[in-house]
Formats: sequence, structure tokens, C-alpha cells
Amino acid sequence: MIRATKIDEVKANVREWKKAGLTIGLVPTMGYLHEGHASLIERARRECDKVIVSDFVNPIQFGPKEDLATYPRDFEADCRLCEGLGADLIFHPEPDEMYLDGFHSYVGVDTLSTELCGKSRPIHFNGVCTVVSKLFNITEADKAYFGEKDAQQLAIVKRMVRDLNFNIEIVGCPIIREEDGLAKSSRNTYLNEDERKKALIIHQALTKGEQMVRSGEKDANKVKETVRSIIESEPICRVDYVEIVDWNELQKVDTIDGPILTAVAVYMDEKVRLIDNFIVE
Repeated sequence: MIRATKIDEVKANVREWKKAGLTIGLVPTMGYLHEGHASLIERARRECDKVIVSDFVNPIQFGPKEDLATYPRDFEADCRLCEGLGADLIFHPEPDEMYLDGFHSYVGVDTLSTELCGKSRPIHFNGVCTVVSKLFNITEADKAYFGEKDAQQLAIVKRMVRDLNFNIEIVGCPIIREEDGLAKSSRNTYLNEDERKKALIIHQALTKGEQMVRSGEKDANKVKETVRSIIESEPICRVDYVEIVDWNELQKVDTIDGPILTAVAVYMDEKVRLIDNFIVE
């Protein structure tokens, strides 16, 4: 497996692969890889001739009070996982390689980024769209793989690709969970044993909400109130949001009539912010 830290290294390999008529799959990550990332790499391996994994903690998607400095990192472990899964290249640049002095060009998607995580993280999705656009241009990938745990991110990237005519297919992949239901996340490492057990209330609340929707409940507010009340029954949980939005436009709905995303963000003991969701198409 190739370890590349420079954009020109990636481009040189891509040129050779393209000359040979090979297809390229991209898995964009911020590293500290787990089984959720592994599922994306495995799918890319099945569907593409070559697989590139980007391993880059993107500074421009973090707000001033967020966890950029403490975000978990273990590049050597990431390399072992990627190589074991058959990735062909891991791209691990420094920030100054991705953002040259005087960098002032940003990409964003209006409307879809105003609700959910966009409310409390106003710069986040501009940072995501900018780095993802750069990765698409650098790798010239045919397909890019994103997890549905970050459902708003997935929807925004799909819309950006459509609106800006990127020549790439975006593939959404199911949430990977622990055996007890907790959604896999690099931020789970912030939780101590007691907090991790209590975090299971999030999945339990969403499971109840999904049962209500699939049983025919149309009142979005009733579903949201049920999910919120279950989460708030755990004292260390503080709800950032519980929302039901149209899955295409990510705007709030009062009546469930069509594809919807039910998403939550929860602070555990004011320290760790976890997100989770379910989609009913």
C-alpha cells in the first residue's frame, strides 16, 4: 500500500491508474479508523479497481471551541487496517499541504446546511464541502463512499455533486453499530465505561421512534417528543436537537408523508457530542 503525504504523489499514481483504464474508489476519513470506516473500504474494494483512503483531520470544519486539538489520531493503526482491507493508497497530508498560504476559496451548500448540525456548527459543512471537493479533484475518483451515520453530510455532499457537476458517484453506506446498538464513532473513545453504557439510551430512543413511524404515526412532533423524553430520562444526556426532516431537502416536517430523516445530537455529561439517526424511505 502506498503512503502518500503530498498531493502530487496522489496525482501521479492516479494518472497511471487512469491510463490503464482502472476505476478508483475514494473513502474520505479523518482517521482513527473503526469498523464503520472498514465497511466503506470493503465496499469500495468490491466495486472499484483501486481504493484510496484519505486520512486527514480537516481543521476548517472545526469551530473555535471544538475538539480539533484532541481529536483522536493513530495513523499507524489506520495504515494497518487499510492495508489489511486491500486499500491501494492512503493519503495523509499536513494541513499546509491542503491549504496553502493565502487560501480563501470555500465551497458550501445553502439550505441543507441550516438545520440539524448546521445550527450549532455554522462553519462545519463549508469545511466539509471544501475538503471533499479538493479530494475529488485530487483523486479523480469514480465513486466516493460515505456512512449514513453522518446523514446530513451525505445529503449535502450528494447535492453539491449534483449542483456542481462533479463526475463522481456518491455511495451511502449503512450505519455500523456495536453489538449493543451504539453507533460506531471515533468520538466514542472519549466516553468512560459508565458514560458509554448510558449513551445506549440514544439508540433505544431512536428505535422507539422508528417503530412509531413504521407503524404509521404521521405526527412528527409526537415522534420527536417521544425520542426526546427517552433520551432526557438519562440525567447525563443533554439534547442538542431531535429533528425530523424531509430526506431530500433536510427541512423540518410536521407531518410524516414521504422519505424522512430522524436525527439527534446529544451531549454526554457536557463533554462528548454524539449523533445518530434513522432514515425511512
